[in-house]
Amino acid sequence: MPAGEPLPPAFYERPATEVAPDLIGKLLVHDPGSTDGTLRTGRIVEVEAYCGDGDPAAHSRSGPTARNASMFGPPGRLYVYLIYGMHWCANAVCAPAGVGDAVLLRALEPVQGVDAMAARRSGTAGAVDGRDLCSGPGKLTQAIGIDGAHDGCDLTTDGGLSICDDGWTAADIVSAARIGISRGAELPWRFYDAGNSHVSRR
Repeated sequence: MPAGEPLPPAFYERPATEVAPDLIGKLLVHDPGSTDGTLRTGRIVEVEAYCGDGDPAAHSRSGPTARNASMFGPPGRLYVYLIYGMHWCANAVCAPAGVGDAVLLRALEPVQGVDAMAARRSGTAGAVDGRDLCSGPGKLTQAIGIDGAHDGCDLTTDGGLSICDDGWTAADIVSAARIGISRGAELPWRFYDAGNSHVSRR
């Protein structure tokens, strides 16, 4: 299935709250090449926006550090961080360089390389239910194959990891409160495809 061209830097050079709903329906593509040879693709069905120093839940709220440097751009890069010492989270960096906006990729609908994703999640292909395969930020990075080595990679090229547009659009995109955070949880900056069973939580 053709994934289309990677989204250009201009797509991301907007506030995260504008980019986030526009990412619903786009394809996250990981072509590891000679690493293992399995193309893995998932349709983005749930995201959360995090918005610089005005957002109490954003990693960028206190300015650049060694950990969050990629979050400050340029737009279209990937910001990857570790939570609970075990789960990687992937974020598309937004806004002009220096702002510190990003969109957390929360859930995917598996499209290509499903058996390979299941094998990465469980060690045995087919052992993980399809709906559960990528229904959370840590699950999707494990299934797709994203880790700390991908922090700062350019999503706007064909360099292995990209977000592409194949023309598909969601019929009903819902905004809701963000989840899994203690500050700024009331902000309606989580967006998801209301009709998709792969969303982590409704």
